[in-house]
Amino acid sequence: MIVRVLGVGQYRLDDASFATADEIDGRVQAAADADDAAGFEAALAELIELIQSKGTELAADEFVGSDAVVPGPGTTLQDARALLSSEGLIPD
Repeated sequence: MIVRVLGVGQYRLDDASFATADEIDGRVQAAADADDAAGFEAALAELIELIQSKGTELAADEFVGSDAVVPGPGTTLQDARALLSSEGLIPD
């Protein structure tokens, strides 16, 4: 699974890390659905941290399509609404 963090880069996640990211994404989506800006920002920060710490960053000159796009650090709930789908940031 290739995940792009906007403004940061692309990362390859293994299956275990993807499963964890999917769980965190559920909290991101739930906070967004509840209009909980603080919860959204906390869950998004956790998701980005997981992607960066467990993923393998792709080289800047390696061009591959992303399976999921995650808003970058510091993105507010209002800014992220355009990216959210009914499946969350990471599609099933």
